[in-house]
Amino acid sequence: MAAITAPTSSTVQTLERIGAHSHVRGLGLDDALVPRPSAQGLVGQTAARRAAGVITRMVQEGRISGRAVLFAGPPSTGKTAIALGMAQTLGADVPFVMLSASEVFSLEMSKTEALTQAFRRAIGVRIKEEKEVVEGEVVEIIVDRSLTGATKTGKLTLKTTDMETIYDLGTKMIDSLNREKVSAGDVVAIDKASGRISKLGRSFTRAREYDAMGGDTRFVQCPEGELQRRKEVTHTVSLHEIDVINSRTQGFLALFAGDTGEIKPELRDQINVKVGEWREEGKAEVVPGVLFIDEVHMLDVECFSFLNRALESELAPLVIMASNRGLTRVRGTRYTSPHGIPIDLLDRAMIVQTKPYSEAEVREILTIRAKEEDVDIEDEAMSVITRIGVETSLRYAQQLITTSSLAARRRKSARVEVPDVRRVFGLFIDAKRSVKYLQQHAGEFMSDGDFDALPAPAPQTAAAPMEGVSTA
Repeated sequence: MAAITAPTSSTVQTLERIGAHSHVRGLGLDDALVPRPSAQGLVGQTAARRAAGVITRMVQEGRISGRAVLFAGPPSTGKTAIALGMAQTLGADVPFVMLSASEVFSLEMSKTEALTQAFRRAIGVRIKEEKEVVEGEVVEIIVDRSLTGATKTGKLTLKTTDMETIYDLGTKMIDSLNREKVSAGDVVAIDKASGRISKLGRSFTRAREYDAMGGDTRFVQCPEGELQRRKEVTHTVSLHEIDVINSRTQGFLALFAGDTGEIKPELRDQINVKVGEWREEGKAEVVPGVLFIDEVHMLDVECFSFLNRALESELAPLVIMASNRGLTRVRGTRYTSPHGIPIDLLDRAMIVQTKPYSEAEVREILTIRAKEEDVDIEDEAMSVITRIGVETSLRYAQQLITTSSLAARRRKSARVEVPDVRRVFGLFIDAKRSVKYLQQHAGEFMSDGDFDALPAPAPQTAAAPMEGVSTA
């Protein structure tokens, strides 16, 4: 196998939108891991949030990996919200992978391969390397063009607090400067090996100039000492990204295509050995992350058996599972088990319970969702939506917030009132009313009994052979 390469980090622009859990900012704990009644988008579930905080603290300190945690509770009790709060608390440096159990069966690969890739995506590798960089404040940029305009040359003047140097520029460097929109007064860092230019910010000496600058302009100090220096750079990548880059002919492009395919176990073993060598040499650090498997009861007995073995491996993340089932059948078997999980895996798991919300907590959650969706609701209308959430479900009540605001906007009102809630409550029914309607009109719908009552198809008789045609 060729030398194992590691990907470099890149900046990805994300799309901000209002989702089902976009209001969650963290676990809402103080420094002593005591949960506040309502903080960072989470309400209630104090025992579950405190347990999640203890687990998060252990993950940050690198003291827990290869363990299993199960969040068990009825639907709409905040299991996924707590998991997302853990992801927000851990930050971007600790890998957090979310996986729905049904995705394992929908991918074009074996179930064990899908789980293996999820495991390795949840294990980060901090790779440290030293680079020679030129870092300073831009004093002047001079670009000379040829008569034909085909070639460009120029000079770049950089300075620190101690020295000033002029560098010759070629066509590629000039294009890079134009791409980064570098101008005099910017503090830049240039990688000597790759020629990559990074704009660190604007010098404080230009802070009082009347330039057209945005509100997000970052001001930094002019560097001190030598222009050229050795700088330690840390890249955080996952083991799965290293697997893909070293297993596919197109290299890192497979990460964007999504068609990673199955990876040979021999290659993974070689990468594990190489990562172990990097750790011994001090070049890399393994960061066990978190793998969150939602609706874990959808996995079958083969997947559970694989999880049992994978949790015992040396490179294993913390596995957090969530289930809203009680005593139910383990998929792929005839046996029932708590939460649809085999007993041997339940023995490994630390189980955290979530309980139904009280009426006051439901009102607080709906108030937070209304603020997140920028919907103004009067107190009486919020009381009606809260009562609906208690009698039906919290998720159904959350859906009424946006629809009620649309109904209010239709009558040219900026505030949701009780008639708007009543109108959408009549338009969109909840699960309980749907079941009641089906029971009242069962004869008008098709059911399994209709297909059982159909007459069996008549047996087909073999057709007589045509005259002169052999049936051999």
